[in-house]
Amino acid sequence: MITPGTAVRRASAVGLVLAAGLTTGLAAPPAATAATPAAADAAPSAGLGRYYQQRPHWHRCARDADDGTGRALDVAGARCADVTVPLDYGKPRGRTITVAISRLRATDTRHRIGSLLINPGGPGGPGLGTGLVVRPVMKETGARYDLIGMDPRFTGRSTPLDCGLSSGPGLLSAGPDRAGFDRQVARARSVAEQCRATNSAVLPHVTTRNTARDIDVVRSVLGERKISYLGFSYGTYLGTAYTQMFPKRYDRVVLDSALDPDRYNPRLLKGADAENEKAYDDWAEWTAARHDTYGLGRTREEVRATLDDVIAASAREPLTVGTDPDVFRLDGSQVPALLFTELADETDPARASLAEHMSLLARAAEGRPTTLSPAFADLLRSVFTPAGSSVASAQTAILCGDVAAPRDPETYWRDIERGRAAHPLFAPLTESITPCAFWERPREAPVRVRRDTRALIVASTGDPRVPYTNSVALHDRLPGSRLLTLAGANQHVNYGVYGNACIDSTVNSYLATGHLPARDRTCAK
Repeated sequence: MITPGTAVRRASAVGLVLAAGLTTGLAAPPAATAATPAAADAAPSAGLGRYYQQRPHWHRCARDADDGTGRALDVAGARCADVTVPLDYGKPRGRTITVAISRLRATDTRHRIGSLLINPGGPGGPGLGTGLVVRPVMKETGARYDLIGMDPRFTGRSTPLDCGLSSGPGLLSAGPDRAGFDRQVARARSVAEQCRATNSAVLPHVTTRNTARDIDVVRSVLGERKISYLGFSYGTYLGTAYTQMFPKRYDRVVLDSALDPDRYNPRLLKGADAENEKAYDDWAEWTAARHDTYGLGRTREEVRATLDDVIAASAREPLTVGTDPDVFRLDGSQVPALLFTELADETDPARASLAEHMSLLARAAEGRPTTLSPAFADLLRSVFTPAGSSVASAQTAILCGDVAAPRDPETYWRDIERGRAAHPLFAPLTESITPCAFWERPREAPVRVRRDTRALIVASTGDPRVPYTNSVALHDRLPGSRLLTLAGANQHVNYGVYGNACIDSTVNSYLATGHLPARDRTCAK
């Protein structure tokens, strides 16, 4: 819940569980950018010159022998650097932090377009290695860009934030009754209090607006007059923020699985129940056709009934899965969250992974021994143990620092009760309370769209994390944009992940030429 391949896919899934009439003719392409110093129209605000004018120290990316991402970047020829930025842009002479970036240089230097910064989502998803997974998807276009990975402030290798939490990112289910909801209220309050006690000085500055400001410093440090941008999931909100705050400093912009800025708030999953029911039904039907492999039922209804029994069993007594040293106990708040987390991708490998995991939980519910794959153990460890504390801390701080949430727990309880009749599995999760109910109020207003952006917005009609209506709404607010739709797919994050040639080639053509499609386009599943 992390990239096309695993990085964008996992970051996006984790991120949101934590926890969505045009002119004819080709649009004129923006001018290609060269690696030249920032132009006068991109001059930094007063007092920020030293950040914009710093010269990066490029170095090898691997920190040690166990650093798989760093070693892969080094093998690919990338270099890494730490960019210094102010903690508080309103006090540029105050405390500073660092933002980690990587650069995979263009190999077709004769036809170089510029730098493309990639954000995998989250919020809070580290992006240092994204260039490695995106370049193959871009095909020959990838050789024409410097691909820039970036760990946003307080994530990954950037200056860290860790509240010392007992679990990783993600919403947990409030379960079937008031007692379960009250436990989630206590948990949310505890997370807020713990972050305030350990990191109160930095929390007000862990925001999307400040990350957008960091991106503009990175742009200047790279020597670019303008920078192109590829954002997935939450990364679309970050990209929208950048284009609104720095309207003269971007070139080509792709927003995949886009969030509507007017709906962006800490309750990101509210209202996504119908899409998740559809994704669940379709996965259950796929799994039923493979009963001999997974043993969860021969019909969609049987598969869902089996998992209802598993969830009920976990609510009575936590399920024990795995063997030493990887043993986990999953209760009735965690099992629904795990199922929900893995419904964001409907490709066959992702469906098979979910079916394998649910089959394992079904065996555990029967009291049978289970053995975890390394990947499943890693997922459980990152979401349900202190190993995920830093990601959870950053994600929570961003969501709570961007937009205020309702303060009264009864608001959430009423929403759960209203949604439970139609969506008994999903409403107790999507409508549940978050630590933002107990957070300090944000210091800045949320991002609002007030300027047009000639962006390519990519979306699937059945996205279970960010409903398709979000992308439509953003497209309506950006009349110069184009909407590229994957029809009939229950897919969150499309470009380079779903494997649809129509989607991938359209995005690549835009990145290569700067020409948006003449009109909105729909791709068949």
